[in-house]
Order: sequence, then C-alpha cells, then structure tokens
Amino acid sequence: MAQRGCFITLEGLDGAGKSTHVAWMTDWLRQAGISLLCTREPGGTPLGEQLREILLHQAMDLRTETLLMFAARNEHWRTHIQPALAQGLWVLCDRYTDASYAYQGGGRQLGTDAIAQLDAWTQPGHGPDCTFLFDVPLAVARTRVQQGRGTADRFEQENAAFFERTRQAYLDRMAADPDRFRHIDASHGIPEIRIRLDACLQALVQHWQSRP
Repeated sequence: MAQRGCFITLEGLDGAGKSTHVAWMTDWLRQAGISLLCTREPGGTPLGEQLREILLHQAMDLRTETLLMFAARNEHWRTHIQPALAQGLWVLCDRYTDASYAYQGGGRQLGTDAIAQLDAWTQPGHGPDCTFLFDVPLAVARTRVQQGRGTADRFEQENAAFFERTRQAYLDRMAADPDRFRHIDASHGIPEIRIRLDACLQALVQHWQSRP
C-alpha cells in the first residue's frame, strides 16, 4: 500500500503573490522526485471550475456563497485530492478551507461556526499537512492587484475593511495552528521569497520522507 502523500496549500490575500510562486514550487517538488497534483480552489474539477465562474462574478447571498464554496470543495476533495493522496501523490493546492475561514468567516463576517460545521461534514478528520501563508500589508496587496490584472472580480472589488478582516482571519488561523503554517513575508522580492520557500520545502520533504 502506498504511503499517503503530503497535502500542501497556499493561502493569502489577492495580491500577496502566492500565485506567482505556484509554478516554481511545482517545478521544485517535481525536480525533487515528488509525484504531484497541482490544483486550485475554487475549481480543480470540471464542476468546480463552473462554480468558480459563478462565485467570482455573480452576486449572491453570503450563505449561498459559502455553500457553493464547500460544494466545489467537496467535489474537489472526493474526486481529486483524496484519491491522489491515497495513491501516494503529493497535492499542491492554491487556496483551500482556510480561505473560507478568512474570506467568508472574516471578510464577510460570517464567523467560524458555520464554516467549521461544513468543514467537518465535507472532509471529516482531514486537512492540509502544511500551509504556506503569503502575508503582505494590505496597501501592497491592493497595489499589486491594480497593476497586474484586468477587470477585478467581485472579491477583488471589496473595500479595505473587508481585506483587513480577511488578513486578520488568516493570521488568527496561523496563530491557532502554528505547526501547520509557514509564514511567508510576501513584501520581499521574489528572490528572497524563494530562498525562504526553498528552505521550507527542503525541510518538509526531509520530514515527510523520514516518517516511519
């Protein structure tokens, strides 16, 4: 029976730069001999990608938004992520459940109770093994979004207070689970960030491969 793969997630505000490093981290892991599934949320499956378009561009009630996020996540987990991990593949996912705690729970002020219930129902006893939190001051993140993209989606159009709450929710998640999180100061330049990522990935691979 294959040893279970490692589940890695990347989190952070839009503009924190995490997506800039997804391809680099994917290449790093594959060059290290890791068989890898690289995916994203919302999305990751044909159904999830359809829901992504709705979630990013169509106005809806907060509860509807949260339920659709978890509908996409449930499909993603059960049809792609969980089978890959069971086969021994590693999974690198751009956003996962922490994003719901941050964006819906913090930014939209839903709180954590409903999200925790949906989390426990859709993926009982499971979650990422390691989460890279790309953290950056809000002003920097907003400037990067404005400079680097075309038409903003409905999350990117939110006001500063929304994103301050979202960032704080991420920091609260990290404080509550420091062993899982790797804090990445995304205000640095790309070369400096990748030195940090390289060290974290080396340590993670060594730890995972040394397990009994």
